[in-house]
Amino acid sequence: MGLTSEWARAWVALSAKVIAENRVELTALDRPIGDGDHGENMNRGFTAVVPKLDSLAEGSAADILKLVAMTLISTVGGAAGPLYGTGYLKAAGAVAGQDELDGASLVAILAAARDGIVLRGKALVGEKTMIDAWTPAVDAAAEAHAAGKSELEILQAAASAAEAGAVATEPLIARKGRASYLGERAIGHRDPGAQSTALLLRAAADAAAA
Repeated sequence: MGLTSEWARAWVALSAKVIAENRVELTALDRPIGDGDHGENMNRGFTAVVPKLDSLAEGSAADILKLVAMTLISTVGGAAGPLYGTGYLKAAGAVAGQDELDGASLVAILAAARDGIVLRGKALVGEKTMIDAWTPAVDAAAEAHAAGKSELEILQAAASAAEAGAVATEPLIARKGRASYLGERAIGHRDPGAQSTALLLRAAADAAAA
């Protein structure tokens, strides 16, 4: 039995809760190497999404992901809005018309989101960006799916890989964004976008487990 739009709805609601709970931490991570507003911006975006879910009572998972995309693009400042917005928009397109999401669908969602963010931000693995969390997540999800794992196990594998990827940004020198101007001074700081990615993907797994 695959996941339905109810999972997507729960994912969004849980994402908003987790981002709100971690907004101070995300801002603290962003302060030394960015604009110091990542937590506040992400919290504003997901806070704006939740009330709009009621307008999609009969919406599909793709409809919900598209709603997230458009809301983040319009409400989240800095680079995060366009990057995450593009990611969610591409994810929505990957499962358009699907009433039920199986393992292949989940891998498609994650891969499309990652590819959309790469398309928008031009970042590669190892450049101290959210891609350092997204790409391990996509790879882990694909491996779990190939091994015949359940939808929940696929999402859990992706979340764990994203969390490890976020931690692994700490020793990296930033090659993209404002942090790139710091050179070696960025070493020792975790990328805030990678950390928010890890939080969102863990929320996806927890929503599937509920």
